Amino acid sequence: MGGKYHHGNLRDELVRVSLDLIAERGVAGFSVAEVARRAKVSPGAPYRHFPERESLLAAVAATVACQLADEVRAAVEGEDDPAAALAAAAGAYTAYLIRRRAGMHLIYAEGLHGPGYTELHENTRTLTDQFLLLCLRLCDSPQEALELMEQLFTQAHGYGMFWLDGVFVKHGYSPELVVAKSVAAARVMIEGHRATTGSG
Repeated sequence: MGGKYHHGNLRDELVRVSLDLIAERGVAGFSVAEVARRAKVSPGAPYRHFPERESLLAAVAATVACQLADEVRAAVEGEDDPAAALAAAAGAYTAYLIRRRAGMHLIYAEGLHGPGYTELHENTRTLTDQFLLLCLRLCDSPQEALELMEQLFTQAHGYGMFWLDGVFVKHGYSPELVVAKSVAAARVMIEGHRATTGSG
């Protein structure tokens, strides 16, 4: 049995500990039992706040979406050029993924699509709307904007996962270099989209 919890809101603490565990071990290394051990509570304590593993993961994913939205907002603040802002947003995503080992693969994880996870769905919408609004500034139609957003999320996630999986580590790349490469690749993608569609 873990020690008695004395640090305020247990629900928030469980989410915080879960996010730290995922940052250390990845989503595959997440377990409620390990979260309880690290939070110094009994193995059953998390289930008083989260009925099953997925509900705790959904709360963590909602936090990830919220933190990502904040980081994207900070990255594009004061940037007037829409292409530069969108590339900076992609870089912010890559940087967060490298640091926390959490991104779209957690936000859209299997089992987290139920209507009960309203906080996750709302935070995800806030995040994707940020990207979509930036894309709309460079596109002639909503469909084009959605396509560009999909491409950018895929590219930004791929750069982060290549670092986490050790591909870029073998090349001696630092996280900062990987983020810079992600931003540069996003600029190429955006400019390619402009050239192909004549938009922006």
